[in-house]
Amino acid sequence: MTKITKDMIKELYEAIIALDNVEECEKFFEDLCTYQEVEKMAQRIIAAKMLHDGKTYAQVISATDISSATLSRVSRSLQYGEGYKKLFDKE
Repeated sequence: MTKITKDMIKELYEAIIALDNVEECEKFFEDLCTYQEVEKMAQRIIAAKMLHDGKTYAQVISATDISSATLSRVSRSLQYGEGYKKLFDKE
């Protein structure tokens, strides 16, 4: 079994940013992930956007069916991380 390294993860990120449009991204993620994995990532993005827009935990859970534990992690990332902030700053 191959050990996953930081360089391998960097290759993933570089592959993603090399995509030119939504259609290429969609095909890439269809090949890379299960449908459920893509759904869960999408769920987290929507939850982060809703929290960023001032929605309550209850509103986000109702709209997305995200677990409270996952929502808590998303909220922490939104508060203390940089990834979601960079994404929303581009909007």
